[in-house]
Amino acid sequence: MMTIAAPTGAATMPLTPARRAQWRGLLGAALTLALTLTLTSQRAQAQTAIPTTFGTIVGNALLCRDEIDNLYFYNYLVKAFGPAYKRDGGAYWFRTDGANLWGVAISELMVSDDTSALVFVGGVAETTPEELEKAIITQVGVHYARIDSSAFPVREAKPASRIVYFDTKSKIYCAKFKPLRPVQPPPVRQQVR
Repeated sequence: MMTIAAPTGAATMPLTPARRAQWRGLLGAALTLALTLTLTSQRAQAQTAIPTTFGTIVGNALLCRDEIDNLYFYNYLVKAFGPAYKRDGGAYWFRTDGANLWGVAISELMVSDDTSALVFVGGVAETTPEELEKAIITQVGVHYARIDSSAFPVREAKPASRIVYFDTKSKIYCAKFKPLRPVQPPPVRQQVR
């Protein structure tokens, strides 16, 4: 029978098979907890680090200055922010804690799924459409025009980027029709002489 070494002056305690099983269970639980905390911490650090390409890639996409490929943006956002937290309205939604574009906090990004005739990328800005428009004009020089006369007008830029009201916030997005797949021409028949 094994005994556990006790501090000087203390009595030794026999290690019975039942106690050995208890210690193994406790050590296993402690190891599992430590591993879980480490992985959670690493995921949190990876997800909070905004990519250095964020402003260029996502900012230009939201301004319709680049091609919109929903698969590319979905993979980019998963890598940068982790899995989408919901799928709603024909889009995957991602939380983007700490992301900024044009000096404005962007709390969420969305990218279209394949259920829509449009391919789009959008973002939720933590400010009003008026303030978002001013920030974009200041940082990039892109001007928006009001395209309706409602109480909550839609703003549109020349490349087709739009800013709309989203409760007390604003949403900016770029939407384009899906490109047509190439059609294979019919085979050319050879004339027999």
